[in-house]
Amino acid sequence: MNEKIQKYTEYCLNCPMKPCSQKGCPLNNDIPAFIKQVKEGNIEEAYKILSKTTVLGSVCGRICPHMKQCEGSCVRGIKGEPVQIGSIEAFVFDEALKNGWYKNTEKTHELDGKKVAVVGGGPAGLTCSAFLAKSGADVTIYEKYNKLGGILEHGIPEFRLDKDILDKTIEAILSLCINVEYGKELGKNLDLQELEKEYDAIFLGFGANIPSKMNIPGEELEGVYGGNSLLENGNHPDYRGKKVAVIGGGNVAMDCSRTIKRLGADKVYVIYRRAEKQMPAEVKEIAEAKEEGVEFLFQNNIVKILGDKKVEKIECIRTELVKKEGETREVPVNIEGSNYVMDMDYVVMAVGSCPEKELLEKLEQSGIELNKWGYIQVDENHRTSNPKIYAGGDLAGDKATVAWASRAGRDAACTIEDALSSAQVIS
Repeated sequence: MNEKIQKYTEYCLNCPMKPCSQKGCPLNNDIPAFIKQVKEGNIEEAYKILSKTTVLGSVCGRICPHMKQCEGSCVRGIKGEPVQIGSIEAFVFDEALKNGWYKNTEKTHELDGKKVAVVGGGPAGLTCSAFLAKSGADVTIYEKYNKLGGILEHGIPEFRLDKDILDKTIEAILSLCINVEYGKELGKNLDLQELEKEYDAIFLGFGANIPSKMNIPGEELEGVYGGNSLLENGNHPDYRGKKVAVIGGGNVAMDCSRTIKRLGADKVYVIYRRAEKQMPAEVKEIAEAKEEGVEFLFQNNIVKILGDKKVEKIECIRTELVKKEGETREVPVNIEGSNYVMDMDYVVMAVGSCPEKELLEKLEQSGIELNKWGYIQVDENHRTSNPKIYAGGDLAGDKATVAWASRAGRDAACTIEDALSSAQVIS
């Protein structure tokens, strides 16, 4: 076994209360149990424990915000460094990929003869498909691109997630006898009503990949990009010698800023209206961005983009954090008269994303209710208002991390399994 991994496992206290699992891990992986097996050299047994709750261990072990999840809840971290849970998880699943353990997965055959369509092959869709396949269902994934993975393939840069690892993970999931139809996009060449006729249940797990706008003057100028679109399409302009402002404080902002810096930009500024400690991005990603030369302007907010047809300058305003009555955390408030202007060549809006409005309208017409934020309305079991259709991930407004998307896919699969095995789905 890897000497470093062995050292990590020996550092674990195997806490009986499992705060890393119960409080920290969105998937509730049994972390002390699988680490104990690794410590004893039983790597395949560790994999079996983890595979009860996740199929994306090689991915999550690398890109999850561990310090805000499992490692952040580790009791070792109270007086020192936490257990390196992510590294151990990645090691276990890498061994599973290497040794073909995915193929040894036992099927329950609860859903033999049942057909399920999964629309979208991102983290939620892949996880949902895998758990349904383990139940014996005949699963078909409908994917609009020519590769599966969703944000894992099209949104996370290679320097954060080795695409060879991702490809092997997806290949292993498909080995559970999952069918895939590529080039299929709901609302264009894929009809929801037709799917309802053909399948016993449908899971909607495609992303909300339309960049959100701040609705500030100049946002329509040439040289303004959406963060998600930029990463997804990879159609970057020539940044060499240029100044670029990235607006936002999440992992998309970090991925954009680091990618742009690596592509030769002279100056890359991350502009975030709150304090550093409030940034949703992983601490590790922020630190690495700083090391790579990205500059951070905390407690600053962009209010205007200036230029004649294309970006030339941006106007920002400084903010102060104020604790308002009824608010759970301090909120940024603009400081009157603190405006200033910076020369800029490009602006990247990494302030979130939303589903495609036209598609949502079509879903509404199909009897699927939306919530007040414009996402698909689901209950705690990921059921939509249509008893045959389930949803999870970005489309349903779930927390925007891979682990939470995977959790939604897994939980939806469990709900579908219960419904189909008890013949409660309306066909």
